[in-house]
Amino acid sequence: MSAIILDGSMVHYEALGRGRPIVFLHGWVGSWRYWINAMQVASTSFRAYALDLYGFGDTSRDPLRYSLDQQADLLNQFLEEMGIGKVAIVGHDLGALVGFSFLKRWHTSVDRMMAINCPMDYDSVNTRMRTAPATELVDWLTSRSPEATSALADASKVDPQAVTASLAGLQADNLFPNIRNLGVPCLFVYGSNNPALTLPNQEKVDALPTHMHQVNLEGVGHFPMIDNPAQFNRLLTDFLALDSGASPRELQLKEEWKRRVR
Repeated sequence: MSAIILDGSMVHYEALGRGRPIVFLHGWVGSWRYWINAMQVASTSFRAYALDLYGFGDTSRDPLRYSLDQQADLLNQFLEEMGIGKVAIVGHDLGALVGFSFLKRWHTSVDRMMAINCPMDYDSVNTRMRTAPATELVDWLTSRSPEATSALADASKVDPQAVTASLAGLQADNLFPNIRNLGVPCLFVYGSNNPALTLPNQEKVDALPTHMHQVNLEGVGHFPMIDNPAQFNRLLTDFLALDSGASPRELQLKEEWKRRVR
């Protein structure tokens, strides 16, 4: 286990590979652990990092640091302490919101971002997702396969206050008007069978600026990296292979994703 002390608190992280940096940010259920497979794939060309946010996994619990802005501060301090420059961010639900909070303040430090099953507003989050314990959500959101059970083994470590604080931040402040015009390439990825979120409607999809794009993956739910890792990792690899600054809409040129792009 690797750890770093930031502002007096222990932050757990893991790292694999060599090359340009990419950071994986987990969501409300689990920890860095469910990124292991994606990290292994990315590490062939990237230096892949995965963090436990405050209140999750093996990182310190501190209710004063559970807001989205404080979690974004964690990421900023981590990058500075590790000497990491411009970075690609892959964030899942809460992790995507933290990524956007970071992007709002330090967008010149972000090369590109993949936001997976990210709620566009508070009302799009299912009530059960907002209120149920993380361990109960594992049973609801996964197939309970041995792989899913192992990947989400840290659900029991989730501090419910960390979930509540981040959802309160989402309810109070819609991040997207602040980041949509910053020009950072962003790919939104949603599982078509996801009970946790209401997917953005076609009007919202059509209104995305040219440097943003949405792909809906058929047959997967809230954890596409667990439900169908081969499919998810192909999309991740294709997105990371785009030239810096290129729009993710260029993914439409790849036959693999044509029928999945909305």
